Amino acid sequence: MRIFGDYELDDDRTRLDLDVVWKFLSTEAYWGRWRTREQVEAAIDGSWRVVGAYRGDEQAGFARAFSDGVSSAYLADVFVVGSARGSGLGKELVREMVDNGPGAGFRWMLHTADAHGLYRQFGFGEHTQGRYLEREGTFPAPLR
Repeated sequence: MRIFGDYELDDDRTRLDLDVVWKFLSTEAYWGRWRTREQVEAAIDGSWRVVGAYRGDEQAGFARAFSDGVSSAYLADVFVVGSARGSGLGKELVREMVDNGPGAGFRWMLHTADAHGLYRQFGFGEHTQGRYLEREGTFPAPLR
């Protein structure tokens, strides 16, 4: 657990408020509103690491990652609830995941249509060397 201002960042998955995570991901996240609650919970259960941000007993943010546990990880479902935005909490969630955790030396990946400036602060950038290939899934397309 790490303190950031009025918030605690904690990777104890038993502390997560799945109602908060589900509410955000099903109503505000452009990248995954098509997922069912069961799919969201399965994704969290199968995640290599999760980090929640809390102010007292209320969850204010979330991030998760899946990984091979050795050399690479994928950052997913990063969010901060509206009442906590503008506090720097999103930046601290990313820092906790990629710099302060057990994957600090890993190659990190993510897909995002926004917050590129935030992620660039942690070394993320467009891959232009032609080494990255991707096969898109057949699941429903993200809502925009």
